[in-house]
Amino acid sequence: MKGCKYGTHRVIEPKGSLPQPALKISNDMNIFSNEILIDVQALNVDSASFTQIEEEAGHDTKKIAAKILEIVGERGKMQNPVTGSGGMLIGTIEKIGEDLEGKIDLKVGDKIATLVSLSLTPLQIDEIIDIKPDIDRVEIKGKAILFESGIYAKLPTDMSETLALAALDVAGAPAQTAKLVKPGDSVLILGAAGKSGMMCCYEAKKRVGPTGRVVGLVRNEKSKAKLLEMGIVDDAIIASAQLPVEVLETSLAANNGNEYDISINCVNVENTEMSSILPIRNGGTVYFFSMATSFTKAALGAEGVGKDVDMIIGNGYTKGHAEITLQILRESEIVRTTFEKMYL
Repeated sequence: MKGCKYGTHRVIEPKGSLPQPALKISNDMNIFSNEILIDVQALNVDSASFTQIEEEAGHDTKKIAAKILEIVGERGKMQNPVTGSGGMLIGTIEKIGEDLEGKIDLKVGDKIATLVSLSLTPLQIDEIIDIKPDIDRVEIKGKAILFESGIYAKLPTDMSETLALAALDVAGAPAQTAKLVKPGDSVLILGAAGKSGMMCCYEAKKRVGPTGRVVGLVRNEKSKAKLLEMGIVDDAIIASAQLPVEVLETSLAANNGNEYDISINCVNVENTEMSSILPIRNGGTVYFFSMATSFTKAALGAEGVGKDVDMIIGNGYTKGHAEITLQILRESEIVRTTFEKMYL
């Protein structure tokens, strides 16, 4: 039997919705003729979601595991009910539906990272083997379904699977940065010392050229020193992204008193919308990669302070995003080495 290419045939509640906004989907692992069955090794839960679950669980890994099992049991997918977000997975192709055989560049046994959110992916967890809070990673025994419309990346052979997964987990951010940033731009990156933040800093610094400026906002001296040592920013500032006036004053001081052309929000906590908007000039661009962003707070907040800025929702997919992201690890020894220290 053939299902809808977008997976609507899996939706249990509410009927008629797509799998991502659905409250519950079927995680029956008997595949339709246009689905792919994956033997899952690990989940990379998105940062905003993992942080929320970890704090709710009091940083107790057993309680984190129980919460993840509870979510998947209730929803048929790994979608945090608070943040609405998911993450991605790494696994091995176990079976390909007959309608897809010969039409895709996959075969049984291939190792892939899915580039669609766990918040829409039918998932069955048989056992949680390990939880690695430092890298938001959950190692499991389980199965998952990739829909016909689902995107993926074959794992590269010139780097470890763990390293590739760490980068691909945030592939949308540096790729969107590559599209948005132009030579001569001034760019403010919030959450610059995190995984997506570092990759955005590197890509932005490459794109602005010698006449542009990239400033990274971080939480402490250690993160500031790391960014400056890596050489992927022109300056780094310390401020809380949840305190917009503090961010405004500190960030403008780091840009010769001038407003920025672009801000990129890579933080993993709520209430950072105005810190992304206030330092940007009228006609500038604000890119919200953070899944903790509130559309309402961003829209009404910008209106309330009279900011005419283009605000972009952080779509985790843009054409060529996997290739752009993995290329950063290939061309930058310092970014690759830093990722290996943090995520391997």
